Amino acid sequence: MYNRLPLILLVIWCGTTTAFGQTPAAPSAPAKPAPAPSYPNVRVGGTLFANYTYTDSPKSTDADGNTFSPNAFNVVRSYINVTGSLSRVIAFRFTPDIAQEVGTGSSLNGSLLFRVKYAYLQTNFDKWTTPGTWARFGMQSTAFVGFSEDMYRYRFQGPVFVDREGFLSSSDAGAAFRYNLPSGYGDIHAGVYNGETFKKGEVNDQKALQIRGTVRPFAKSASVLRGLRMTGFYHGDHYTKNAERTRAVGTVSFEHKYLNTAFDYLSATDQISTRATPVDASGFSFWATPKTTKGWEGLFRIDRLKPNSTRDETKTRTIVGVSYWVPLQGNTSTVFLLDFEGVNYRKTLTPRQDERRIALHVLLSF
Repeated sequence: MYNRLPLILLVIWCGTTTAFGQTPAAPSAPAKPAPAPSYPNVRVGGTLFANYTYTDSPKSTDADGNTFSPNAFNVVRSYINVTGSLSRVIAFRFTPDIAQEVGTGSSLNGSLLFRVKYAYLQTNFDKWTTPGTWARFGMQSTAFVGFSEDMYRYRFQGPVFVDREGFLSSSDAGAAFRYNLPSGYGDIHAGVYNGETFKKGEVNDQKALQIRGTVRPFAKSASVLRGLRMTGFYHGDHYTKNAERTRAVGTVSFEHKYLNTAFDYLSATDQISTRATPVDASGFSFWATPKTTKGWEGLFRIDRLKPNSTRDETKTRTIVGVSYWVPLQGNTSTVFLLDFEGVNYRKTLTPRQDERRIALHVLLSF
């Protein structure tokens, strides 16, 4: 027994050391949990759309009868974004929109006016259902335009097709609900709105129903197909009782590290009163934004509108540009975009000159 004691002590000593006789490191302390968010909290940010635009066509004429090509520095939009949460469940947003008055004959023509773009209360249902599910009440993003702009990201150059041609708006007053499908397979966004957009108040007793459904069929795929989404949207409203104002949009979109692209098809009907003949319109928009990892992107877009199905009239808009997204941290963006935009009119009832313009756009968002 005593002859074995040195061996036993040696084994015990070896068990307390690592290879090469190093004392083992002390176990690392457990990571501290992230601090719980404090309520209420308020965040203030801002957004600026500015540009310098040179218009080659159509020309303008000054007070002395001289023909010139219009060119100007413009502050198109400036937002103050106030967002926050009163609790884990209750959130809010208030966004004044400072925009340029362009009303013909108005004494304020050219002035920057203060108006409200977003002002809503949001109830989050993350505690009870899938994250990203909420209900909103107030002036808020509409069901399709906000969704489309999140992919497009170039609203500072100009709105998406259905908004730019006046069929839909980016914001309206109403109540809406959004449900996120499990595992990222898509979402459903439905709401009841005034239907008059954020630019004016309600003018009748009619309300607009909007519903959008989006499916990401390959949400669990590790391939590029994961970025594929298909969307259907319907907007039902009336100018007056029994005088319909409807829009339907179908979209196929794709998002990837090196490319965002989408194709929208629009069908719309407008009957401004029961005494007027309904007007059916249709059109499409295709855009693509190839991207690099260095901040450089391309912008290619073509919109084609047939404003009345009974006529051969068409309007085609083409946009080609290159942009640089300055690398920044967090939810901040600074972007410079140089682009050419052309608009061609064909077989219009009232002859219109084609449009050609070159612009340098700047986006600042923080």
